[in-house]
Amino acid sequence: MSEIILFDYWRSSASYRVRIVLNLKNVPYTRVPTSLLDNAQRAPDYVARNPQGFVPMLSIDGHDLTQSLAIIDYLDAVYPAPVMVSSNPAERAKTLAQALIIAADIHPIDNLRVLRYLKDQMGQSQEAVDQWYRHWIIEGFTALEAMAPEHGLFGGDLPNLADVCLVPQMANARRVHTPLDAFPKLLRLDAALTEIPAFAAAHPDQVKPD
Repeated sequence: MSEIILFDYWRSSASYRVRIVLNLKNVPYTRVPTSLLDNAQRAPDYVARNPQGFVPMLSIDGHDLTQSLAIIDYLDAVYPAPVMVSSNPAERAKTLAQALIIAADIHPIDNLRVLRYLKDQMGQSQEAVDQWYRHWIIEGFTALEAMAPEHGLFGGDLPNLADVCLVPQMANARRVHTPLDAFPKLLRLDAALTEIPAFAAAHPDQVKPD
């Protein structure tokens, strides 16, 4: 099998998700840091392989895979343990709904390229941009808190895709000083998940450049 290479940015929450899943499934890989601040993801040779010019990108089995949830879906098919999404149709739909609150509703409109547009093209202050960021996190977390379990993880005894999506978004929420007291179940889940070695090793502080 050829070397598995992850092109990522240390503080990208989408990259963080993929690092967690690779670690959970004990898949060895090599990181190629790809700085969003330096626009490394816009380099012609990178865009030739990933036309969106986003991170992460996973080079595996002769494929250049993009979009974090698509990458995780591939990994779940090739490395089935631990499973990220149940094969039971109802459980699968429930997990995807929880994960997509973050991956489809919060994250895209709080992404760095959107925040840059708000500030640089729309002339918004940094405080206004941060307020935007916090607003959408709170809206999504309010729904997710209502869906969160009282005990155990989203995945029960083992983390699933919803758990994988939650932890990076909680890190983002703290980075912009989002008030989180209204989300006790999410705080409990985050505390439990970050104690798991696969999650801890994927944390941005563990992979950021010196």
